[in-house]
Amino acid sequence: MESLGIAPDVYTLSTLINCFCHLNRVDFGSSVLATMLKLGCQPNYITLTTLVKGLCLQGNIAGAARLVEEMEKRGYEPNAITCGTMLNGLCKIGLCNFGQWKETTALLNEMGQRKVMPDVQTFNILVDTLCKEGMLIEAKEVFDGMIQRGIEPDTVTYSSLIDGYCLQSKMDDAIKAFNMMLERGCSPDVFSYNKLINGYCKKRPQVALELFHKMRAYGQHPNPRTYAILLDGLFKNKHFAEAMTLFKEMGDKNLDHNIVIYIILIDRMCNVGEVMAARELFYSLATKGLQLDVWTYNIMIKGLCKEGLIDEVSALLEKMDRNGCSPHDCTFNTIIQGLLQHNETSRVMKYLHIMVEKGFSANATIATMFINLLSSNQADNNIQELLNVKNNFHILTRLKSIFAILLSIVHPLDGKW
Repeated sequence: MESLGIAPDVYTLSTLINCFCHLNRVDFGSSVLATMLKLGCQPNYITLTTLVKGLCLQGNIAGAARLVEEMEKRGYEPNAITCGTMLNGLCKIGLCNFGQWKETTALLNEMGQRKVMPDVQTFNILVDTLCKEGMLIEAKEVFDGMIQRGIEPDTVTYSSLIDGYCLQSKMDDAIKAFNMMLERGCSPDVFSYNKLINGYCKKRPQVALELFHKMRAYGQHPNPRTYAILLDGLFKNKHFAEAMTLFKEMGDKNLDHNIVIYIILIDRMCNVGEVMAARELFYSLATKGLQLDVWTYNIMIKGLCKEGLIDEVSALLEKMDRNGCSPHDCTFNTIIQGLLQHNETSRVMKYLHIMVEKGFSANATIATMFINLLSSNQADNNIQELLNVKNNFHILTRLKSIFAILLSIVHPLDGKW
């Protein structure tokens, strides 16, 4: 610009500072600020707030505070956006540390003394962070402080508070916050209902189902996430009939085009022994135009292994490859675990070889199962052959975690116990 005879102004240089901050080069941004001052170009509060934000994104709250002090010396009064940026930075590095929370409250008090009023978004960040970190007493204090300052909490504020109570299973407090929301004329959205329904699904799914019906009566439409939460809760609490009724309703409303819903259903069906029903549902997915991912296959493989349907597991593994869905370490670990549970040790070697050839390693569960077989003297010829270091060293050295113990208890030369 200078070579073309164009003098950069505050807007151009502020944009440049913003770019450097987003590239995590606050040092370059600070250099541009110094250049501005040398050129006699006075930065505005946007310029300085941009630098404050850059420092906060790096977790350098102390540096941001020093910059704010320097701003004040030069006659720039920090506004709500500047203070909100610093509060947001404190939230991102965590408020559980007593020192950080002390800094936050001090900043809030200072803002009050300066008559700088934080906006609802700033308070929302604080309430949400405190709730996620389990600091519910502090979150409620901030919430009450909002109202005392004449700032009305919005749907996001209430939803964060409700979620915080639900995370700690304080459902009475959660429903109080929800009712307060209604009393103060703030309409809950689908996210507010989802958080409350999720909280009730842990132990009181019937109440969650009632709330689901109530939200529809109030004109709030459930989204796929609502159905996923409810289905998961109903299955976990063994309310199978209600779960299947809800699933049928989703189909009637054309809301069943979400693979996550089917993953939940298939997984929960397998867990309660309804493997054949899960199998039927699994094979119907292709007809619905849904793309099966590795996790969907893994869940079905786990269910089939649980029932001892090993031949079908082998066929499904081949189908995965044909359909361009590559199995990963979890797939093979699940199969080997199922084989060991059903004493199909002759097939263990086959899948261990395939797994190692693909660069995967056994997990701690499989290693523990091998150790249990050894300690109980139930290891048959297949297991003993596997543990022959001379013949299978390339496999054993790839098996991680507790297999290190196996290598130490097998003789390093002849593979004897």
